[in-house]
Amino acid sequence: MTSLTDTRLSQSLEENLNLLKEELGYGISFDVLVREFQIADKDAALVFLDGFAKDEAITEILKALFRADRSEIRPNTVGRVIREHLPYLEIETAGTYSQVIEQILAGPAVLLIDGEADAIIIDSRTYPGRGSEEPDLERVTRGSRDGFVETIIFNVALIRRRVRDPRLRVQIAQVGRRARTDMGILYIKDIANPQLVQKTVDRIKSIQVDAVTMGEKTVEEFLIPRRQRWNPFPLVRYTERPDVAAQHLFEGHVVVVVDTSPSAIILPVTLFHHLEHAEEYRQAPTVGAYLWLVRLLGILISWIGPPLWVYLAQHQEQLPAGLRFLGPDKVGEIPLVWQFVLVELGIDLIRMALIHTPNALATSLGFIGAILLGDMAVEVGLLARETIIYVSLAALGTFATPSLEFGLAVRLVRLVLLAAVGLAGGIGLAVAAGLILLVLMVSRSFGVPYLWPLIPLNLKALATILIRRPVPTRFSRPSILRPQDPDLRPGGK
Repeated sequence: MTSLTDTRLSQSLEENLNLLKEELGYGISFDVLVREFQIADKDAALVFLDGFAKDEAITEILKALFRADRSEIRPNTVGRVIREHLPYLEIETAGTYSQVIEQILAGPAVLLIDGEADAIIIDSRTYPGRGSEEPDLERVTRGSRDGFVETIIFNVALIRRRVRDPRLRVQIAQVGRRARTDMGILYIKDIANPQLVQKTVDRIKSIQVDAVTMGEKTVEEFLIPRRQRWNPFPLVRYTERPDVAAQHLFEGHVVVVVDTSPSAIILPVTLFHHLEHAEEYRQAPTVGAYLWLVRLLGILISWIGPPLWVYLAQHQEQLPAGLRFLGPDKVGEIPLVWQFVLVELGIDLIRMALIHTPNALATSLGFIGAILLGDMAVEVGLLARETIIYVSLAALGTFATPSLEFGLAVRLVRLVLLAAVGLAGGIGLAVAAGLILLVLMVSRSFGVPYLWPLIPLNLKALATILIRRPVPTRFSRPSILRPQDPDLRPGGK
């Protein structure tokens, strides 16, 4: 197709069809269809893909074209056919072979007329896909139950339903030299920082790859600078909820949606964005603040609790009398720190096995992994009971965040800290914790410090994050985003 990039269509219908049939594999690929007919006394053809064709629309279009008279399509055949004989809304023209082939593969039907060097693009496609339903990872007890699906048009519509602002912009881009996957870049024109928008657009347009087969995750790896691609902490946030995407748009973020992916990318983000959940804003402010603090506490315990407990259990002589209960009476056959590592790896193995297990067997597998194996390991003396308790508590804290990516990063960091305790004791724990903190401090998401508003310190913004305030008392957007309109309410009062 590269040789056809700038090649204009011929005025000969036969020549155009022969080339398109060869490029598209007509006669080999069963879903490439060519419907030849006449408009008045002119030969014409519709070229389209069977899987995207909407039968009713194609039938109505053909009926309208069959009724055309010779005098009604001359002169300026293409223009008059569009204005007077095509009863359809989404119509445009294309003048090169590459444009026509690209449109056909994207789903629209292409009308070619003999004697005309412009093709008519009719977007009569229908998308295969499932209905919108509540995302598994971001469930709420009260709130909307619709979630993103695998079709970009539907996902943009779900956002527009919540953002009826004429300044909402949806820039379209196609990524992948072969796949040509559609992507939408969403932002509110008079809120989002223009430099942030331009940086996002430039990075997306600079993606050089055959295909983004893993959807938004592949795109993320191109958006993140090369020096940060091995960073375990997620530098963008994913959401499957259109209300969450809309809320971030109003704050000044940029949202990226990728066709075939049921998740949207939100950028830039900080660590604290991964701790937020829609449930907090569906409850009273006091309850929402409580839920957030419980989540934060659970994640902190999950992060540092097991390695710190292991260190203290191994050095009970350094503890005051009131804390000497820490640590098991009987350690077991395996050193305590490696018990934690073994159980952590076991939990990950069970989690991966459950993903690939049919629903009918998932409960049985969970029972086998969590009850039988864990209980038997304690009974035979391989593990201490406290190990099972604290690893289970850490696992609960890991799943307290709605961000799966952040939860996995926390688990990985916990393993690193456990290994550091096992290899070098307290010094190893301090050094590993310091290195992880350093990684967090130097990490940036599109120029935004990852630990903001803690580092650099912004007490006002930090208080807003730590204590869920009533919406009517929130007047400003996050200053770190440098929004064009910093006020959430008219007049800023």
